Amino acid sequence: MAGGFISQTPGVRNYNYKLTPKVFVTCFIGAFGGLIFGYDLGISGGVTQMEPFLEEFFPYVHKKMKNAHENEYCRFDSQLLTLFTSSLYLAALVSSLFASTITRVFGRKWSMFLGGLTFFIGSAFNGFAQNIAMLLIGRILLGFGVGFANQSVPVYLSEMAPPNLRGAFNNGFQVAIIFGIVVATIINYFTAQLKGNIGWRISLGLACVPAMMIMIGALVLPDTPNSLIERGYTEDAKKMLQSIRGTSEVDEEFQDLIDASEESKQVKHPWKNIMLPRYRPQLIMTCFIPFFQQLTGINVITFYAPVLFQTLGFGSKASLLSAMVTGIIELLCTFVSVFTVDRFGRRVLFLQGGIQMLISQVTQKNLTLV
Repeated sequence: MAGGFISQTPGVRNYNYKLTPKVFVTCFIGAFGGLIFGYDLGISGGVTQMEPFLEEFFPYVHKKMKNAHENEYCRFDSQLLTLFTSSLYLAALVSSLFASTITRVFGRKWSMFLGGLTFFIGSAFNGFAQNIAMLLIGRILLGFGVGFANQSVPVYLSEMAPPNLRGAFNNGFQVAIIFGIVVATIINYFTAQLKGNIGWRISLGLACVPAMMIMIGALVLPDTPNSLIERGYTEDAKKMLQSIRGTSEVDEEFQDLIDASEESKQVKHPWKNIMLPRYRPQLIMTCFIPFFQQLTGINVITFYAPVLFQTLGFGSKASLLSAMVTGIIELLCTFVSVFTVDRFGRRVLFLQGGIQMLISQVTQKNLTLV
């Protein structure tokens, strides 16, 4: 049921709004964009340790797996296998360079639709792959889809959410990613038990399901007020803002959106301006935070979880089951951030997460020395 609120979050302007069903539904559907990234993170690592898949496309790796005297870490040492996994991220990197322009010019929803469409085509290539070329083409198309979705979905969620609940709604994207990982690991666990090549084909081919969800969702979702203002549809933007806020008293927030849009248009040479000394602290932090977040290795652990568990001596089923448990724990922890991010702020969760990771890394290192 919709309820009336006035934002009281420190540092956030006080706007009248109601938590309407429409804003919940639009953000829920919009978060589907995270499913495609999460599904691929969870599915690819499991598929690359399935023997029928390796025997079909990477016989050299499969042969090394059968060698009982080979070092566990070297069994998966193959540049072609590495190209299969990394090609998606390279394609996502390239697509993100122009996805922002498409998102700005045509709107967030059409960027989401394009991401879902390319991901759908890529999943078809992988599911029906007959050779390594089809696999790589499929991975590249998947990467383009991920690049567009990762660019547009967080922006869409942030712009639709009430200002003082923006953190929680934006975390819906992360929840969708982790949920996709969990679903993928469960699917891998069961498809790995199927005989022949049908198992890995089902795992890769089912990527079309989250792709269809984001495509259909993008077609039914409305544009955000910010996007409509950017493209000159001012009246439509005000009507949309009134609709998602559940009140006609949106003049203050609407004017702030217009002012922000006008100010952004006044900026000349943005890439040159961002290099000015007064913006240097912000520039350094926005570059270093995601950089070091990646260096923690969490994405590698998530992606290669089944392979990592197998190199530690786990059996095929046990490694997939362990990856599943890891994903479920990560999903539960993500819900904690959803309900606390707007209450305690981003900085508190950021520091808490960093301290927790540091303690875990030091503890793990000490245990290996024992």
